[in-house]
Amino acid sequence: MTAIDVKQMKSLTLAYMGDAVYELYVRQFLIKKGKIKPQNLHELAVKFVSAKSQAKVILKWLDQKLLDSEEESVVRRGRNAKSGSVPKNTDVTTYRYSTAFEALIGYLYLDQRVDRLEELIFLAISYVEKGDE
Repeated sequence: MTAIDVKQMKSLTLAYMGDAVYELYVRQFLIKKGKIKPQNLHELAVKFVSAKSQAKVILKWLDQKLLDSEEESVVRRGRNAKSGSVPKNTDVTTYRYSTAFEALIGYLYLDQRVDRLEELIFLAISYVEKGDE
């Protein structure tokens, strides 16, 4: 694979990758939990990957100052990216923050920062699972 400069990638490209990576980790988490009927997997996964839950997670991280300056920069770029359309089931602000979340996940994945990627994904999954406010 050709080397890519992740810092130069468009935020929506990072979010595209981050969406897939996060979904994979969520699916893996749900399957490892066991005792989940296959027909329930999708509805449970949606709880984790919805724009609303992703936006809550990224806002919590920002509030807790959990991210370093480079990660915050990726989040800002992701939040400010113009996608052209917003899904019907969410508002613009929520959608922008969920895009920021996905951009950060995609950035860490493509930058091969697996330890940090997994640290944040596991925090996100734990937060969503507990339903913390």
